[in-house]
Amino acid sequence: MLNKILKLFLILIVSIALLIGVAYVTGNGYLLKGLWAAYLHGNTSASIDDMRFFTLHDIPAGNGAAWPLAEDYNRQPLSDKLLSALQQNETVAFLIIHNDSILAEHYWHSYSDSSLSNSFSMAKSIVTLLAQIAIQKGYFQGWNQKVVSVLPELQGEYARDLELWHLSAMCAGLDWDERYHDPFSITAKAYYGNNLQALTLGLRVVEKPGQFHNYQSGATQLLGICLTRVTGKTLSELASAWLWQPLQAQHTARWHTDGNGTELAFCCFNSNARDFARFGKLMLHHGRWNNTQLIDSAFVSLATSPVLVPFYGYSFWLHQKNGVKVFYQWGILGQFIITIPSHRLVIVRLGRYCPPVPNDGQHSKLFLTIVEEVISWIERRSKYSAVP
Repeated sequence: MLNKILKLFLILIVSIALLIGVAYVTGNGYLLKGLWAAYLHGNTSASIDDMRFFTLHDIPAGNGAAWPLAEDYNRQPLSDKLLSALQQNETVAFLIIHNDSILAEHYWHSYSDSSLSNSFSMAKSIVTLLAQIAIQKGYFQGWNQKVVSVLPELQGEYARDLELWHLSAMCAGLDWDERYHDPFSITAKAYYGNNLQALTLGLRVVEKPGQFHNYQSGATQLLGICLTRVTGKTLSELASAWLWQPLQAQHTARWHTDGNGTELAFCCFNSNARDFARFGKLMLHHGRWNNTQLIDSAFVSLATSPVLVPFYGYSFWLHQKNGVKVFYQWGILGQFIITIPSHRLVIVRLGRYCPPVPNDGQHSKLFLTIVEEVISWIERRSKYSAVP
C-alpha cells in the first residue's frame, strides 16, 4: 500500500514538473504565477491586495500633509441605497471630500485610512499626468510627437502615424485584444509576465491611429516606456518626484513591476483612499495644488473632454447628466476617483467587486449609484445647513 502511495506521489511530482516545463518552453510561464497569485489564493483573477505576489517599486512620500476634516465630519449618515450598494459590492474604503475637507469616510473588511489597495487602471490616468509633466519639462515636444521618434523599433503598417496622444486617448490601433478573464490573453501575460518591455515593444500598429476608440492597456504601457526612455528614470521615480511628493501624500505608494524593473504602467499603483483622493483634488483645481501649478490647466480641460467617444478623454472617463459634469479614474474592480466640479466633490471608492457595465451604457451601475446618491446627499446637506 505504501509503495502505491509513493508511486502516485512520484507520478504527481513528475506531472507537475512536466507541466511547468511545458509552460516555460511554450512561453506561458506567466500562467504559473497567475495560478499561484489568483486561483491558489481563492481568487479567479487579479485582486486588490495581490501586491504581495509582485516585485514592487516604492513611490516615497515627502513632507506629507493631513487632510482637514469638515466640521460635521462623519455626522451625516449615507443613504440606505448607497450603503447597500457599497456593502453588496465588497467595498473596503469610501471617502467623500467636499470643499477640500473630508466630510465622510468609511472602511470595511479590516481596511483603514492607511491600507494599500491596487488601483488597477486608475494608474492609466497617473501615467497620462506624468506624460503631461514631461511635456511641460521639455522631455517631449508635445502630445502630437511621433512615438517612433522615441521608440524607433516600433513595428506595423501604421507605426509612423502613431502619436503620443493616441496612447492616452485609447485610439492607438495596436494588435492588442483587451480580455481580462482569458488566461492566455495578452492582458494576462502583461500582468503576470516577466518581460513587459519585450512584450509591448513587440506590438504592431495594425490600424490607423486616431480613427477608432479601442481601450487597450498596451497603449498605456507604451506611453510608460516612452516616459522612461526620454527621462532615464523609472515611472516610480517620476511619480514620486513629480506628483506624490508635491501632492503631499502621507504614505509611500507601491507600483507592481514585472520583476525586471519595468512598472505595469497600465495598472497597479497601490495606495490608500486618502492619498488617492489627492489626484481628484488636483484635477478639481485645474492642475493646481495649493500654490503650485503642477499640471497645465489647459491640459486638465483637454483630458476631461471627449475625444472620439463621449465617455472618454485622455485616460479619464467622462459622464454628464442634467448638466452636471463628472470625470473619473476607473479600475476594473470598481476603484474610483470621482471628481464633480460643480459640487466641489471628490469621491474615492476602493473595493473587491464592481458589476459589469450593462450593454446599454458605458458606466458601471455602481459608479452611477455613487454619483447620484452623493450628489443628492450633498444637496440635502447644503439645504439643511442653509436653514437659519
